[in-house]
Amino acid sequence: HREPVGVVGAIVPWNFPLMIGAWKLAPALAAGNSVVLKPAETASLTLLRIAALALEAGLPPGVLNVVTGEGPVVGEAMGLSMGIDVLAFTGSGATGRRLLDYSARSNLKRCYLELGGKSPNVIFADAPDLATAAKVSAAGIFRNAGQVCVAASRLLVEDSIHDEFVAALVAAAESFRVGDPLSLETQIGAVHSERQMAQKLRFVDEAEAEGAQRLTGGRRILTETGGTYMAPTVMAGVAPDTRLAQNEVFGPVLAVTPFKTEDEAIRLANGTDYGLSSGVWTRDLSRAHRMIRAIRAGVVHVNTYGGSDLTVPLGGVGQSGNGSDKSLHALAKYENLKTAWIQL
Repeated sequence: HREPVGVVGAIVPWNFPLMIGAWKLAPALAAGNSVVLKPAETASLTLLRIAALALEAGLPPGVLNVVTGEGPVVGEAMGLSMGIDVLAFTGSGATGRRLLDYSARSNLKRCYLELGGKSPNVIFADAPDLATAAKVSAAGIFRNAGQVCVAASRLLVEDSIHDEFVAALVAAAESFRVGDPLSLETQIGAVHSERQMAQKLRFVDEAEAEGAQRLTGGRRILTETGGTYMAPTVMAGVAPDTRLAQNEVFGPVLAVTPFKTEDEAIRLANGTDYGLSSGVWTRDLSRAHRMIRAIRAGVVHVNTYGGSDLTVPLGGVGQSGNGSDKSLHALAKYENLKTAWIQL
């Protein structure tokens, strides 16, 4: 028998609150559970509206509950609650670890954690169309100002085409319009906050100090409307053991590293603790299948990046977390399996 777990707690971030909230709400409710959802304190309005619309649509009161507030208050209370049976979270690894600790200190609730990534995007010299690969790769890191868990934030380029490809990618990066997201001409909006802006600029400064070369960006863009806008940034010559190559920036900063062989590309691609998304560009179908098997990630794109569909699961391995959002596979997180033996 498949039975609802009971009460699901969901904690979602500020970058795509409505979409990520829906990824957790829909399967949890469809499986027959009640939900307590905490949105980010800086991005609560869409999910409060969803709760109001759910009541209008006839969902019984108390089945979907949206509770606003700060993480150290509301999030901790949810993590330590004896009444929440499953906790689904999208956000940082540090917060995910705290939620696991809260689970251990309370009722051993199951925790499903989607914790971001440092996703490799591997460009081989035999990529079908280098110009297209450069444009798509630029969008893969700079979309939503790089504030995307699956962002292609590490660019691994075969040595023989490195300079040509990186030049095309820099041109694509510099073509993006950055500014007021309410303007229809804008392609990249704001960084989330002043604190986030300072962190991202610090990553650039530290990378330069470690020997990387800033090819474009790495600065704040001042606009008449104010706000926290950052120019798309490309850092070349990033050594694989440096902070920029190993840590998630969660902003519009791309780390570029050359490689010579397929084996080296695999080693570099798997050279972080994360394993959420990845990309491979090659005309060789056999190589594509080898890379799909070899790369340690929940998603592998081939000759594209950013593919998304609700019918397929999204989840990672390693320190990118566990469990899957989207698709029928997401239902398993919110169900208990019961075996019944009957002797007549």
